[in-house]
Amino acid sequence: MSKIRTLIIDDSALIRKMLREVFDRTDDIEVVGVASDPLIARDKIKQLNPDVITLDVEMPRMDGLQFLSNLMRLRPMPVVMVSTLTEKGAPETLEALEMGAVDYICKPKAQSPEDFTEFAHALCDKVRVASKARVAAVETQRSRKSSRVVTREANENYRRIIAVGSSTGGTEAIAEILSTLPVNCPPIVISQHIPEVFSASLAKRLDGRYPMEVMEARDDLEVKTGRVIIAQGGRHLRFRRKGDQLFTIIDDGPKQNLHKPSVEAMFDSLLQVAGGKRLVAVMLTGMGADGAIAMKRLHDAGALTMAQNEATSVVWGMPKSAYELGAVDELVPLPAIAAEIIKKARLP
Repeated sequence: MSKIRTLIIDDSALIRKMLREVFDRTDDIEVVGVASDPLIARDKIKQLNPDVITLDVEMPRMDGLQFLSNLMRLRPMPVVMVSTLTEKGAPETLEALEMGAVDYICKPKAQSPEDFTEFAHALCDKVRVASKARVAAVETQRSRKSSRVVTREANENYRRIIAVGSSTGGTEAIAEILSTLPVNCPPIVISQHIPEVFSASLAKRLDGRYPMEVMEARDDLEVKTGRVIIAQGGRHLRFRRKGDQLFTIIDDGPKQNLHKPSVEAMFDSLLQVAGGKRLVAVMLTGMGADGAIAMKRLHDAGALTMAQNEATSVVWGMPKSAYELGAVDELVPLPAIAAEIIKKARLP
């Protein structure tokens, strides 16, 4: 089996050494080179032709975002961003995903053995996934988005709540769906695998860009027409019922399926308080299987279900797992999901 040829780009000698040590402990990832800045990296990419790049956001001589923008325009390839877990760094990391980076990982805040081990496992998993991800040129992405017709008006007679689960590639898939929904869209709740701090930045970014109200979850938010609620990073999104209305609960309980927020936690909570027949469950791009079993429970209880198809997914892991369990009514290309959401939300 050929190894995943990886190039490390970071201005910190300590970080370069740390990442190399992580990869050297694996059997399937090979570090073919390191670079201390994007200009050196540019030449090494030509010389070494790596399968995956790890890229720091803040770099000398040319910042990581500018380098990424040039790379995805001229030579698109899988990139995993290595970022600092700060409120300041979150918008830049989200911008990197918008430019075409496959995924990101936050540098460990502490150097305890447990923290480092968790970081190392996550980093290697992200590089493995990135090596198989579908990466498109920036022009291709923009062309696809600009060719679609935006839904500007919709009848507010929605009978169902939309519940969305996503992971790798999900932030941009969510943005693409919201870009074609009307201001009075159906009630939407989302569990995207995302760390603390980043979820607030994501909600703010989407709220400023699209007509509906996009909010980071907090306790006692009403799930209602025209509102999109995104789970907090590091917290599960659950719900309680008051009469016919649903309200959010922020849960700091243990991880489920190795994730917090977990799609399974959100789906199961909705099933408990709303019942399947009031729901449309949507599984977007992402690695792993979080939410698949819970989606089958929703499906069997009468929920309408769909998943992003393989061709438009960055990583066809979570949708595939749900589909193979028989939890999915239909596979839908990403550009068509918004219209399906509107249609299904109106069905009795």
